[in-house]
Amino acid sequence: MPTADLPDDPPQPRNPLHGLTLEAIVSALAAHYGWPGLGERIALRCFTHDPSVASSLKFLRKTPWAREKVESLYLFMLREQRRDGVRR
Repeated sequence: MPTADLPDDPPQPRNPLHGLTLEAIVSALAAHYGWPGLGERIALRCFTHDPSVASSLKFLRKTPWAREKVESLYLFMLREQRRDGVRR
C-alpha cells in the first residue's frame, strides 16, 4: 500500500512568520524603527549598546523569551502597516 508523501512542514498560509528568518525580522524592525526606537520598544542591550544585526542574532538565538518579544513586535509592526495602508 503506497503512502502519501507528507511535507516536513505543513503549509501555514495565515502565519506571517512562516518562512521568515530571524535575520529578516530583525533587519525589518531595525529599518522600520531604527536601532534607538527598537531599543526603546524592547529594552535589550543588543539593541541599545553598539547594536548590529549579527550581535542581535547571536543573543536572540540563545534567548527564547527575547526572541518571542522580537517576533511579537514584528507582528505588531505588520498590523500597524496594514492599518496605515502600507504594504510589505
